[in-house]
Amino acid sequence: MATHPTNRRFINPSTLATPPGYTHVVEIRQGRTIFLAGQVALDPAGQIVGPQDFRAQAQQVFENLKAALAAVGADFTDVIKLNIYVVDISQLPILREVRERYVNPINPPVSTLVEVRRLAHEAFLLEIEAVAHVPE
Repeated sequence: MATHPTNRRFINPSTLATPPGYTHVVEIRQGRTIFLAGQVALDPAGQIVGPQDFRAQAQQVFENLKAALAAVGADFTDVIKLNIYVVDISQLPILREVRERYVNPINPPVSTLVEVRRLAHEAFLLEIEAVAHVPE
């Protein structure tokens, strides 16, 4: 996996608990910042992938994020922030397993996870939005 440029710092202050699979602070010094809309388990034809299958939906969501990043010449090494919304927090181990196949394990992005009652469509089990930084 690519190393991060010096215009980004991933920081886990010793004054905070060590986080599992994410970073507490990312500092951006220069470059392009890209905001990705929340992605859900829709395939390119707009069909829902994996109704009632959290793992299948998580895989599709991360593939959608990957495609959105590629559209601006970025990849998961450029992701600095994830906001994750799930309808069932008990699926967290599966989410972490899928996420680890995509995010940078050396400098994982800042992350927020929230359990919600419902997403935009009742069949969606999770939604993830992202912020990426591409050096100039």
